[in-house]
Amino acid sequence: MNRNLWLLALAQGLYLTNNVTLIAINGLVGLSLAPVAWMATLPVVGYVVGSALCTGLVARSQARFGRKVSFQLGLLVALLAAALGAWAVLDKSFWLLVTATVVAGYYNANAQLYRFAAVELCAASFREKAVSLVMAGGLMGAVIGPNLALRTRKLLDIDFAGAYVALALVALVSLAIISLIRFAPLPPRNAAAAKGRPLGALLRQPVFFIALLSAALSYGVMNLLMAATPLAMQTCGLPFSSTAWVLEWHVIGMFAPGFFTGSLIQRFGALPVMGVGVLLNLACIAVALTGQSPDQFLLALCMLGVGWNFLFTGSTTLSMRGYLPEEKDRAQAIINFCVFATTAVTSFASGALVTTQGWNWLNIGSLIPVLLLGAGLIWLYLQQTALSKTLAR
Repeated sequence: MNRNLWLLALAQGLYLTNNVTLIAINGLVGLSLAPVAWMATLPVVGYVVGSALCTGLVARSQARFGRKVSFQLGLLVALLAAALGAWAVLDKSFWLLVTATVVAGYYNANAQLYRFAAVELCAASFREKAVSLVMAGGLMGAVIGPNLALRTRKLLDIDFAGAYVALALVALVSLAIISLIRFAPLPPRNAAAAKGRPLGALLRQPVFFIALLSAALSYGVMNLLMAATPLAMQTCGLPFSSTAWVLEWHVIGMFAPGFFTGSLIQRFGALPVMGVGVLLNLACIAVALTGQSPDQFLLALCMLGVGWNFLFTGSTTLSMRGYLPEEKDRAQAIINFCVFATTAVTSFASGALVTTQGWNWLNIGSLIPVLLLGAGLIWLYLQQTALSKTLAR
């Protein structure tokens, strides 16, 4: 780890502070402002829809202006979105809140590239650990996010308006940190430079396709259950302090393994680590179906977080085997677009299912993408095994 990686990890922590705070409050604020209950998670949906819509724009800004300027633009948008969110709550405007979260999606699409930027700040032999350790910076979000939502709930006259004001300050601090990082300069623009393969050629590679599928489905399942948790716990009559505690440990589960996931991938390979992630997702669902006490929510969401870390970190390192340096903007953009598109669907589904069908059916439904993901990993393992045998002959 060098100075630039430590600063990037800190920026990752503040990015997750933003995300966790929004997850903790957007559903509840949406429920208080929405015309009907099933629309409660539309602000969450708006966040990921905005992220998906901005992936192409972010990819172009990264290619044109480089990492630093693009990341700074994202943080300026985060500042604007937080101000809009506070205004929406004070004005009791549901659709302004949704607009604010859509705008905030630009920041989310930008900051999702922090993990890819990490490999550009270190030696090639350290890239798995760099990705993992920068993602471990999300532990800050695990601790600060839920507590920020809890402590600022009554800061202003209307519940949670102060939380959006606090997020504006978080964006300012993160902007200062990104300004201190020395990213690699952009290569000189040359019309004759290699453009790389088209998107279709990238997607036809088994390793890249499964990496993309793993990133999208792991994030989708995690978001499906996490976004529904505050609503499910409120329906069970549990206090918001319990919800904040569960979300805190969920995000700790998401990012604490970052201190060793990279080492596990270097030692055992990405596919075995990702396979353990699938098993942890299944264990999460099993625990969630046993009951709805605070301890059961806590254990299920913690396992969900660790499973997500293994799958998402593994898919990030696996994807790097599927594209060339000149293809990185295109490849990273399609991965993030699929992540956000899946998350948008699951954000809407989480609110609709948990308020109409209940927590148990939500968990049963999540078995489908988890089993599909497990099948995809087995298929890729068999593909690679067959190829190894062919080359050995």
